[in-house]
Amino acid sequence: MIVAQAALEKKAERVEIVDVVDKVDYADYLVLMTGRSDRQVVAIAQGIEEAVERSGTRTQGREGVQQGHWVLVDFGDVVAHVFLEEARRYYDLDGLWLDAPRVPAASGTGRSSD
Repeated sequence: MIVAQAALEKKAERVEIVDVVDKVDYADYLVLMTGRSDRQVVAIAQGIEEAVERSGTRTQGREGVQQGHWVLVDFGDVVAHVFLEEARRYYDLDGLWLDAPRVPAASGTGRSSD
């Protein structure tokens, strides 16, 4: 929830938390979101990273910051994917995980638990 809330604070759109607990071995949750420009994509990713690190969890890896079309930030059990709309449509992780349950993203509810 920290990832989703930080993304929403940076005005990310279409934030979805995908539960992949019993489907993959590299993460429990994927958080998918969209930014309106490459600069916003990078700002969202940086905001998420800062918020999660304030909670005591370290970033394990990040990819795509230079291009800003699709930034992946890996926190171990949670992987955040910040896309430009075109990249989100092209890679279609939403469709790939269509059968995976979604966890409601808190939008301004103040919930901040993982």
